[in-house]
Amino acid sequence: MIQRIQSVFLLLLALAMVAMLFLPLWSKTDATTGETVVLTAWNLKSHFLNEQGEIATAGNVPPLRNTLAIGMLAIAAAVIALYEIFQYKKRLNQMKLGLMNTLVIAALLGTSFYYAAYVGTDMVTANGNGAYEAGFYMPMLALLLNALANRFIKRDEDLVRSVDRLR
Repeated sequence: MIQRIQSVFLLLLALAMVAMLFLPLWSKTDATTGETVVLTAWNLKSHFLNEQGEIATAGNVPPLRNTLAIGMLAIAAAVIALYEIFQYKKRLNQMKLGLMNTLVIAALLGTSFYYAAYVGTDMVTANGNGAYEAGFYMPMLALLLNALANRFIKRDEDLVRSVDRLR
């Protein structure tokens, strides 16, 4: 089960989704006021930075905005990937779970982009769209890993079917 390369890809996918829960996804700073808006998987918050770059006070924008959809979709993608690893005897189910996980990760990427580009950008009046942080790129990595895992699952299924034809 774990010695198969697709299991390694799926495990890395789950780790990427868990890492996304703890990394910042996007940030934007207003140069005149020093107010910074940060998007994480759980909330969108604003604060002011002091001269040393440390958080000094809460920002002027409305209090925390929940972005629970991002966190829940990341958890769902990780759980589906871990469950998919243990379905190694049912490759067709693995392929269906891989397709479902692709849809969940695509929804996660879209939700993250929506909060960064539309909701977060309106919170601070500064030039530009802000900076995408490391956590924002985790769903893209997860999509790549999921595609690779699906490719190797299909390769295993094709191998089993070709052996069945020889009998």
